[in-house]
Amino acid sequence: MKHQYLKNVTTLAFDAEKCTGCGKCTEVCPHGVFDMDVKKARIVQRDFCIECGACALNCPARAIEVKAGTGCAAAILMSWFTGKEPVCGCNDSGGCC
Repeated sequence: MKHQYLKNVTTLAFDAEKCTGCGKCTEVCPHGVFDMDVKKARIVQRDFCIECGACALNCPARAIEVKAGTGCAAAILMSWFTGKEPVCGCNDSGGCC
């Protein structure tokens, strides 16, 4: 079962114009963020992205960008592991969202 982590915080960016339709992103994404639609990939579950970077690393057309290990999603995941408050620096107090 895949989960939504945080709404509208992922650093994931996708350029459909550059997409060649190879489908690598759909193969490597562990959370089903991408799907194929008429020989092009498309984002279907943006908020499922955990910013692992697998899609960007495997995209031969460089149509995908993600700042792996940064941002709110990474901060939330690290807080689960460490038991500390999430810190990504996106708000005025230095916290997370």
